Amino acid sequence: MHVPPIGGAGLGLRRTFLDELLQTDFRPLPDFLEIAPENWMGMGGAYAEKLQAVSERFPLVCHGLSLSIGGPQPLDREFLRRLRGFLDQYGIRAYSEHLSYSGDQGHLYDLLPLPFTEAAARYVAERVRQVQDALGRNMALENVSYYAAPGAEMTELDFLLRVLELADCELLLDVNNVFVNAVNHGYDPAAFIMALPPERITCLHVAGHLVEAEDLRIDTHGDAVIEDVWQLLAQTYRRFGVLPTLLERDFNIPPLSGLLAEVGIIRKLQADAVASPVHG
Repeated sequence: MHVPPIGGAGLGLRRTFLDELLQTDFRPLPDFLEIAPENWMGMGGAYAEKLQAVSERFPLVCHGLSLSIGGPQPLDREFLRRLRGFLDQYGIRAYSEHLSYSGDQGHLYDLLPLPFTEAAARYVAERVRQVQDALGRNMALENVSYYAAPGAEMTELDFLLRVLELADCELLLDVNNVFVNAVNHGYDPAAFIMALPPERITCLHVAGHLVEAEDLRIDTHGDAVIEDVWQLLAQTYRRFGVLPTLLERDFNIPPLSGLLAEVGIIRKLQADAVASPVHG
């Protein structure tokens, strides 16, 4: 059975509340924090000191933004060398990236979907193996939100399963992304999650999204998590057991107390799942 390197309920670290988090008397605090390594690598001065203080107080995981695992350009070996040093320096417990591409002769500042094809799955899997070799550790891929699927030869689910099989890597399951995609593309989000291999899942994400219309949701990480996504998270626990779960919030960031209240909802759902386990 896969044993995650972290546990409990986590929060994506943002500089807007970094000082407050280090000084706060709020309880309970997050069980772990997630950072984007690109936002911290090579940083010196006060922020480096604060990150060191955070790493001594909280378990840290990294969720990357710029690896562009499915992109057309060769992997950036210098970036991987620096990333490995960063992961080692701060004792990062786990590293993940998006199953997408984000660069082509420069950063595109977006996470673009890959074609759901056998060729794309094999291409990504080979690059994942190269990254894992370069970093000296396993990585996880996150299922991403998407708004079009040009050239698809298989479903999103079949593509994800094929990549995980070929790459032999882990899955960071973003429950909100499953919900957003299910609304936008007309499938059952619970059925999608039930079909995933439990031995691959290492962590979960939840976040808020923008409701453009009843049949169009935009993955913004800029709103509170909606009740439908909380319910889907509860179903995920019933299927797979309690897994470490992180709250993401990138825009319209509320006071830390508000974020910790949402982290508290994760904890309650986890406690409920432990009290009434239903797996299989």
